[in-house]
Amino acid sequence: MTDFEEIYTKYFSDVYKYVLTLCRNEAIAEEVTQETFFKAMRHIDQFNGSCKLYVWLYQIAKNTYFSLSKKRKRIALDIDADFPDITSDIERDYFNKEAATRLHILLHNLNEPYKEVFTLRVFGELPFSQIGELFGKTDSWARLIFYRAKKQLQEAMK
Repeated sequence: MTDFEEIYTKYFSDVYKYVLTLCRNEAIAEEVTQETFFKAMRHIDQFNGSCKLYVWLYQIAKNTYFSLSKKRKRIALDIDADFPDITSDIERDYFNKEAATRLHILLHNLNEPYKEVFTLRVFGELPFSQIGELFGKTDSWARLIFYRAKKQLQEAMK
């Protein structure tokens, strides 16, 4: 296995972007990404090579984010209270647009895997091959799911 510092340097940015697509919050994305690499470093001996390293890291990141979200919901913490004033002006402007708000509501109500595939593709800018790998599927599967999600959103927006 390569030096963990190399892994951190090579994949940190990609893992951070992936987490940011999940939470859309820079402070939370930073926290989850750091925790992801801490967990990966502690358990690097458990990486068996059955998938690409970045897929393994994305899975750790996804599980870490969802664990954090559940924990925060359980203790009824308001994320905005924990991370005040971190929303950028661009995000504020984006969320103030009526159409964007409606689209986000519709996206939120999409069933899985449509919601996650669409989010990874549009906001995470991941290629279909990486999305397919994350789900243990092909890039053709990812394209089809993305297309169906897009169609569902287009229909709902009419």
